[in-house]
Amino acid sequence: MPTVDVVNLSNQKVGQIELSDEVFGAKVNEALLWESVRHQLAGERGGNAATKVRSEVSGSGKKLWRQKGTGRARMGSIRSPIWRHGGTVHGPQPRDYSYRLPKKMLAGALRSALSAKLRDGEIKVVNEFALADNKTRNVAKTLQALETAKSVLLVDNSDNRNLALGSRNLKGVKLVATKDVTTYDVLGHDRVVLTEAAAKKLSEALA
Repeated sequence: MPTVDVVNLSNQKVGQIELSDEVFGAKVNEALLWESVRHQLAGERGGNAATKVRSEVSGSGKKLWRQKGTGRARMGSIRSPIWRHGGTVHGPQPRDYSYRLPKKMLAGALRSALSAKLRDGEIKVVNEFALADNKTRNVAKTLQALETAKSVLLVDNSDNRNLALGSRNLKGVKLVATKDVTTYDVLGHDRVVLTEAAAKKLSEALA
């Protein structure tokens, strides 16, 4: 089992924690990581491309000329798709790009992401985020003391209002609950800071 030092908010070692080898010491499957990230990005895609059909474009509904006797081709509407500024046939419409990915694949990808971060020394475990207030500058000083990078993912297993309010305006900092951790978030940040409770919860849930 991988053993990680536990530090306080002053970055002083206060203990150690043994993490699950199945979760934080798993073999990194790059193909699974790619599929998991693709799955999440597809779910967040807006899908707002849209074109107007002939019933939606602007234009009169009056018949342009009589059906017979003019020598011209019959035409019923200026909004016909074969006319300039007419409607579009079979154009793109708003749609949902999300698709289902098996839960075992999502869990396996998250294990690979956490293992890769721990392997590269980009995971830090703190005993708890015990903040006196919700000031943004104090959270920034705390993260600076922990020697985190500009991009950091904070994972807390409790409802920490001070941390939520103090970190929401910091650029590159994202706070998530243990149940909401995704492969995309883990890979998308330079550092991952877990509370001791969150690390234990992930070890139990993903093992």
